[in-house]
Amino acid sequence: MLVHDSKKSHILISTNIELEFERLEAELKPNRVVGFIRDKFLIEDARAVIAESYISESKIKYIILGAQEFNSVSQNSLLKVLEEPPRNIEYIIISPTKSNLLPTVRSRLPIVQGEKNHDVKEIELNLAKIDYAVIFEFLKKQARVSKNDAKALVEALYYRATVVDMLILSSSQLDNFDKAYRLLELNSRPQSVLAMLLMGFVSESRNAS
Repeated sequence: MLVHDSKKSHILISTNIELEFERLEAELKPNRVVGFIRDKFLIEDARAVIAESYISESKIKYIILGAQEFNSVSQNSLLKVLEEPPRNIEYIIISPTKSNLLPTVRSRLPIVQGEKNHDVKEIELNLAKIDYAVIFEFLKKQARVSKNDAKALVEALYYRATVVDMLILSSSQLDNFDKAYRLLELNSRPQSVLAMLLMGFVSESRNAS
């Protein structure tokens, strides 16, 4: 079995994007590491990556791109540098899922499995049958949750809904997950964001019954 050299360009699948970036930054020293860690990776971010790629280096420089979402326009604009990287440039893309990335991007770099949040499978909420009392108890336990832990909980709730409870999410529920990430990034109160997300499941179950 081939083992990929972690110091060569690759795609890293991990839900812990910021932690993976910090780990890579420490591991790759004394080489220069330039990070583009975003919630959503947009075309302006891709342009900044390309500009950074063409700043000549005498030693290897690592450009790390990490995001919860990569839009297709930004990915397409990176294809040329990913296929023919400038001299002494290595790229590492960190994404929570392979499906975030276009097949054309995935075909250019080897994929490595990184760390996933172990609590993703452990949320004991049946989102198909959730009610206000259960939500209240859950939120009480998360009274002091941090921004990063709240992001992990949003991931865990998505996993619980789609994989464990096998729910087909409505467009409003999907929008709520997207909104939750953005609100947390804007430093909204984590409890309020989690409440908004869970309330969406109560209203959907009521509409269905």
